[in-house]
Amino acid sequence: MLTSITEGILCCLTGKTANLVLPLESSEPSDGFEYVEVKPGRVLRVRHIVPEHSPESNNDSDNGSIVHCKRKITVYRNGQLVIENLGDVLHSEILQCQDGDLEPCSTVEVELADYKEVASSPDPNPVPPPVPPPPGEHKPAPPPRRRRRKPKRTVLIDSKRMISSCKGTHSDVALFFVHGVGGSLDIWSSQLDFFSRLGYEVIAPDLAGHGASTAPQIAAAYTFYALAEDLRAIFKRYARKRNILIGHSYGVSFCTFLAHEYPDLVHKVVMINGGGPTALEPSLCSIFQLPSCVLHCLSPCLAWSFLKAGFARQGAKEKQLLKQGNAFNVSPFVLRAMMSGQYWPEGDEVYHAELTVPILLVHGMCDKFVPMDEDQRMAEILLFAFLKVIEEGSHMVMMECPETVNTLLHEFFLWEPDMSRKVSSKTDTEKAIAASDTLHTLKNSKPVNK
Repeated sequence: MLTSITEGILCCLTGKTANLVLPLESSEPSDGFEYVEVKPGRVLRVRHIVPEHSPESNNDSDNGSIVHCKRKITVYRNGQLVIENLGDVLHSEILQCQDGDLEPCSTVEVELADYKEVASSPDPNPVPPPVPPPPGEHKPAPPPRRRRRKPKRTVLIDSKRMISSCKGTHSDVALFFVHGVGGSLDIWSSQLDFFSRLGYEVIAPDLAGHGASTAPQIAAAYTFYALAEDLRAIFKRYARKRNILIGHSYGVSFCTFLAHEYPDLVHKVVMINGGGPTALEPSLCSIFQLPSCVLHCLSPCLAWSFLKAGFARQGAKEKQLLKQGNAFNVSPFVLRAMMSGQYWPEGDEVYHAELTVPILLVHGMCDKFVPMDEDQRMAEILLFAFLKVIEEGSHMVMMECPETVNTLLHEFFLWEPDMSRKVSSKTDTEKAIAASDTLHTLKNSKPVNK
């Protein structure tokens, strides 16, 4: 504690940031680690494990089920978002998820998070109030007039997607693991070892300033768009025909970005404690807006706070996991720049509603960073989403409950929709009309900072 305070004072006096995160000297692949220069002077450490597939290893990418993805997304001027699901329905019995079976052709009505009601200008020709009838005369009240909503924007999605089982023996399948703020690829060690032993090709990068990647001393290097372009370069370098993206916390936003940019290459997505489908906006009142030298002095307190909020238990095992996983082991400058750079206005409800890829949502019940209702709201917005809650897990659920998470992810990778339960279009229409009477309304949501 005293050492951190001393280093923080020196940081203020000299104007330099202590404990910079630098890459290892060697750029040669070692034990599955590679160093990729995504931009001049910007090098990311990547763990890339390629299993040895037998020559006769088969690919079932053409043997899956074809799913009709059709939905109508309407944004109204009063700030409401109405989503009409008009295509096929996916069921997931093996996952036993809470939201595994979705209502076919259901209609979801949501109030946009960034909508703020603006007072209308006064009417230059106001209509006088009606004159009440004289006593003794009872005039029947006219039926209330329903104000017609005016659409501001309409998006129609009508496409077909092939969804197939992704096995470790398939050489055209690659798994991408993306960590969040303060973490590193080491938080995925249990998952990387597990799936590589099953024959999957796994790729896990360190974000800029994290782990053993370079840490540029400019805040612009840590905006959402700069980090997203880094991951785009990594994805284009290692992508196969069928790619599965697994993101945690802030890393979920980058997986969403890649799934939206490359819908034909992203086969499935896993979102672990990623939060709601709202646009990212940094908080101006956050503790991370303090100067870097002050954050450096507070680093022991921040680490203890993260241990209490990120793990369901705070024992010796959790402290060791925190140390091994390099979680929150970043310089104060990088931490401050990462939190301030979480600005992504495009990633709103409509952006998420446009995704047609199957998505598994994993939520730790004891998570103090991401409320349960945010992941539930994400499941409402997405077209094909399955929500699984792990009661004994928290924000770092993949480190706390690796066996449970690994089993759940593997089941999702092997899952293939059973289209024999497909309902007829006539039944769909009837149920759509019935569903309009039971709309799901979610209000007062706010932009999030992950």
